[in-house]
Amino acid sequence: MCYDSARVRILMDYRPALRQRTGAGEFVHQLARALQARLSGPDILTLFSSSWKDRLPPAVVPGARQVDMRVPVSVLNRAWHRLEWPPVEWFAGPVDIAQSMHPLLLPSRGAQFVTIHDLHFLDHPDQTAAEIRRDYPALVQRHARRAAGIVVPSEHTREVVAGRLGIDRARLVVCSPGAPDWTPRTAAPANGPILFVGTVEPRKNLPGLLRAYAALVRADAGAPPLIIAGRAAVPLDTRAVVDGVALEGRVHQLGYVDDARREESYRRASMLVMPSLDEGFGLPVLEAMTIGVPVVASRRGSLPEVLDGAGLLVEPDDHEAMAAAMRRVLDDPAERARMVSGGLARAATYSWDAAAGRLHAAYAAALAERAPA
Repeated sequence: MCYDSARVRILMDYRPALRQRTGAGEFVHQLARALQARLSGPDILTLFSSSWKDRLPPAVVPGARQVDMRVPVSVLNRAWHRLEWPPVEWFAGPVDIAQSMHPLLLPSRGAQFVTIHDLHFLDHPDQTAAEIRRDYPALVQRHARRAAGIVVPSEHTREVVAGRLGIDRARLVVCSPGAPDWTPRTAAPANGPILFVGTVEPRKNLPGLLRAYAALVRADAGAPPLIIAGRAAVPLDTRAVVDGVALEGRVHQLGYVDDARREESYRRASMLVMPSLDEGFGLPVLEAMTIGVPVVASRRGSLPEVLDGAGLLVEPDDHEAMAAAMRRVLDDPAERARMVSGGLARAATYSWDAAAGRLHAAYAAALAERAPA
């Protein structure tokens, strides 16, 4: 970065990655790593965390400064969201850029950036946590319009945010996640399990997936098992009978999986199925393509953009079509080969360094606007 000041002090809210790193947490962690690698000279990246019981691990992003406060998240968020006080400088010292990793601003004297992964909370507040329900719908538009820049993960989300919130597209910075540093597998295991990766919550459409899987089993009793990998925000009964098909012994729920276990789950899978009703990006799709796993996904949100023809798209409420797509992956070697090669090529276009470069440039532009004439 080239600025008039001697150094640039960037603060990034690392709290989404403090505990189990789901999609939003992985986004924070990897973007911070890539941004830190781009900084030079006296520029400083500070990772901010606040929790009563969870502590920030030492050197979680090598080279970055860390500020770890013993303040309950709920208390600090209520003060920041509703009072816009105290400024983050009280905890971290002077800041030139204050990067929030959610849709609401961090109180700061520096240039304030927010992150909007999607606007699902506007359409379905009942499916969100109490704090999000309380603050995001009421405040997101006002905060977004005041922000120096808005980080979004996809072109689809950029268009949605610009249209719904009335934001100039030039102020929205597309920082798509990068592909993980995983080696593509040489061959798919015979009859590997069907895999779902993601937090078990209403918009992920797990009931729709279970109905589609039941339809697949009705057509072929030898269909591979279904593996559900991800933290469960809502209960999922894997012993239920769905459309006449008993799931017990066929559907297995792993809960949250760390990086190593998640990668191993992809390597064993015959396919990834992502039946979401909405996605701001859909990181599991990119992870699957990086390994060489065929993907069946819903034709919703950013999923068509991320796949870009490399997988099979279906309507999330069409259970028979989803089952037919899964059957096609299992039965058609030529189609599998097309999806694998297309997915590997598509995954190669995504990198964390490119995302950090776009964010870097947006910070430079925001500080240049604030510089005295």
